Amino acid sequence: MRMNTDYYDSLETREQREREQELFSRLPAQLQHAIDHSEYGRMAFADISLELITSREALTQLPVLRKSDVLELQKSNPPFGGLDAITDQPMTHIFSSPGPIYEFVTDRGDYYQLARALYAAGFRKGMRVHNTFAYHFTPAGVMLDIGAKHLGCTVFPAGVGQTEMQIQTIHHLKPSGYIGTPSFLKIIIDQAKDKGLDVSSLKVGLVSGEALPPSLRSELEEEGIKVFQCYATADLGLIAYESTARDGMIINEGIIVEIVRPGTGDPVEDGEVGEVVVTTLNPDYPLVRFGTGDLSAIMDGTSPCGRTNKRIRGWMGRADQTTKVRGMFVHPSQVAEVVKQIEEVTKARLVISSSDHQDVMVLHCESIKQSVDLGKKIEEVVRDVCKLRADVIFEEIGTLPNDGVVIEDTRSYD
Repeated sequence: MRMNTDYYDSLETREQREREQELFSRLPAQLQHAIDHSEYGRMAFADISLELITSREALTQLPVLRKSDVLELQKSNPPFGGLDAITDQPMTHIFSSPGPIYEFVTDRGDYYQLARALYAAGFRKGMRVHNTFAYHFTPAGVMLDIGAKHLGCTVFPAGVGQTEMQIQTIHHLKPSGYIGTPSFLKIIIDQAKDKGLDVSSLKVGLVSGEALPPSLRSELEEEGIKVFQCYATADLGLIAYESTARDGMIINEGIIVEIVRPGTGDPVEDGEVGEVVVTTLNPDYPLVRFGTGDLSAIMDGTSPCGRTNKRIRGWMGRADQTTKVRGMFVHPSQVAEVVKQIEEVTKARLVISSSDHQDVMVLHCESIKQSVDLGKKIEEVVRDVCKLRADVIFEEIGTLPNDGVVIEDTRSYD
């Protein structure tokens, strides 16, 4: 039952010991469900004494499953790699993320648990919401759509692009809530001013998919829009979210978060930076010790807002070279695929930077043959493989560093 308070429900303010006991008392049954209903569960957990997996220490006995593992599992056992364990809920959507990696949604209420993050940001029943995350192929648009509808909001599914039409729609419909990337919200505001259109109805925003530098948050708040961040993935749903305290990101209820040393499954001490590893209790997609590839750290104490769950410091980089650009993951394997498709290119290095709060991709290519036409051809292949645009710069053979780096992220979030 939702309380009539500043909190989404009573789970957010329970004692941490009670939360730990409840989560780990449910874990053995979740593992048994995975064994009974998923091929991966039968393979990974069949020889484990499940009744003993009732603590964080015991959880470390289980293997870490990483995104690259999911990609290989899906290649060998399409479409979901044997990770799905659906028993009583109909599947409503299937999505494709770069890789490709296929994800699904079932008709299980607030499937991604994003209503909690929206509520903490100030979204309420009856609000009109402008959702600018993509609704096609990738799941972000539907993820937030489901959460907003679960709260009782009215959602306009704007999707990406068509900025002028989006501004006109906001001008006409006057939504009070924005969902999307922070950089696109800045574009909407700036271009609305240029066109003399009123978007001042926007008062609150839940943003994700990219960093929110303090300077950009301040610019948006000067326009009267309070923005809050959430950290979610297509596989796991909501992992953590900001509250009005804006002091770290509060871990979502109903999941177990570990911070481990990158490349291992060994937990680090609270405060130490490591990879975020999540165990979800979603019975339809029982991911256990799923390595996100993201770096973060557990913060001391609890949030001043009164929520008692542990907090993480937010996104602090990638444990591997996979990175997120304009809300989309870019994998080293995709850069390799571009090189494979262009025989004139012998080596490539993708450099990610930021200009005026906008992500910029430049693919540096070693090639004997260098021409405008070849550059355009490479740009088309990058767009096809990565679903993102990149500029191309040619380099002489042997000039790119021999350091094993395929994706270099030079963005600063100060």
